[in-house]
Amino acid sequence: MSEQDMAAGEEVMWAGRFISAKRRGRWEYVGRARGIRAAAILAIDEDADGRRHVLLVDQFRVPLGRRCVELPAGLVGDEEEGEDAAIAAARELEEETGYRPDRVELAGEFCSSPGMVSESFFLYRAHGLQKTGEGGGVGGEDIRVHRVPLDELDQHVAAWRRDGFALDVKLLLLLGGAIMA
Repeated sequence: MSEQDMAAGEEVMWAGRFISAKRRGRWEYVGRARGIRAAAILAIDEDADGRRHVLLVDQFRVPLGRRCVELPAGLVGDEEEGEDAAIAAARELEEETGYRPDRVELAGEFCSSPGMVSESFFLYRAHGLQKTGEGGGVGGEDIRVHRVPLDELDQHVAAWRRDGFALDVKLLLLLGGAIMA
């Protein structure tokens, strides 16, 4: 990026309810509208025998034209201005998966796709999970819940790929060891 691009002001070319198309110098990108943020949740559930499972979801994603397997996630402040991200993360986890955490711990803020999207998300680790329902989201979201044994995740990912699912980049968090081996 040139100094001229860096010095240019941000121009909103189009704004919708949830996203805005923007320009800064020669660069065009997309961002969340109205200061809305996102939270993703890493939820690991453990059986009585110690076997660990990760809670994942899949849902149809219009930009991809297919279902996508992802960490549970949701918007912060889309309905309540100033909403605390930790509260939103716990709420979204329960809505999407049917598991309520005793607490969530912030792992950090991360950028989604910094070459074209200004969005970042807060990653939370959920602790003390309690099953409260079936999950599936709200209002016809058609979210499917997957409780996947961590030691079988690579096989599930391969099967999802064969079945034509998209895979969210945040799954790399869980696949890192297998990819690096």
